[in-house]
Amino acid sequence: METSIRLTAEQLGEMQFRYIKLGPNGRWSSRAIEEQVLFLGHKEVPHDLALGRDKQQIATLLQGIGRSAGKANDFAREIVDFYTLGADTVWITFHNGRLWWAIADSEVIWVGEDEERGARKRRLLFPWRDTDLKGEVLIQQQLSSLLTKVSAYRQTICKIANPDYLRCKLAGSDDPDTMRAEQALQALTDAAATLIAKLHEDDFETLVGILLERQGYHRVSRLGGTQKDVDMIVEQPFTGETLFVQVKSSTNQAGFDDYISRFDATPGTSRMILAVHTANGKLTTANRPDVTLWDRTTLAKAAVNAGLAQWLIARAG
Repeated sequence: METSIRLTAEQLGEMQFRYIKLGPNGRWSSRAIEEQVLFLGHKEVPHDLALGRDKQQIATLLQGIGRSAGKANDFAREIVDFYTLGADTVWITFHNGRLWWAIADSEVIWVGEDEERGARKRRLLFPWRDTDLKGEVLIQQQLSSLLTKVSAYRQTICKIANPDYLRCKLAGSDDPDTMRAEQALQALTDAAATLIAKLHEDDFETLVGILLERQGYHRVSRLGGTQKDVDMIVEQPFTGETLFVQVKSSTNQAGFDDYISRFDATPGTSRMILAVHTANGKLTTANRPDVTLWDRTTLAKAAVNAGLAQWLIARAG
């Protein structure tokens, strides 16, 4: 057996990838991970024949025991891949909601018939792990479906359709397309923050009202109505939560503290939100868990997520 190896992100760039289903419906996965091996079935194909790596001979045998020509050729390919792919191949599988990956030693060992494992196995040079090279857990639901759809593959071994994406995930680096999208999103958010600061007071109040409505809150008092101590009272009909909302184009800490005092004096409200796009100095909530500050950055992120970029352009332009 070859010695175990350490792997770098640069070395991943030279690797090829294969998905392997470890047993019917993945039933051998726990044992394979525990024993640090790859398993493959096809017990009807003798080890000596598989060592010959002759796809045609293997396919002929499989057809002789009733496999269709298509299935026989697919199974023969899987067996030959298992016997020939070396230490330049990263094997991946999915188990318990995570992506696992490993690199196998080239030697194939015959282990015979056992329903709890495959008929043959390969020990590992780089052990099964469910984290990237930076230690972040590879959660299946957080990965692109372009990759995770391979777990529905009906047979055992296949190539990965998007190896560059997988390579980035295993290295713990960002996919270039994702990076470009994140940069564009950040640029849009920064632009939205600039536009929010240019809004007329009435438009700013309208924006805050829209954002609250998108979160399921309904107004109990009119926006900018006659209640002198509060700009808006809103209620969440499903939870019954009632919010005290102040909307100010600008304020300072003394003003913020005054609004908190008004909130404390207002019966029937459980939380307070101060929405402000221009702060005169640093604003703090005084460690009040029932007081939330919506500053320009928070509002910009919320507006972009709510699809209000064009609305902002029209109002601030």
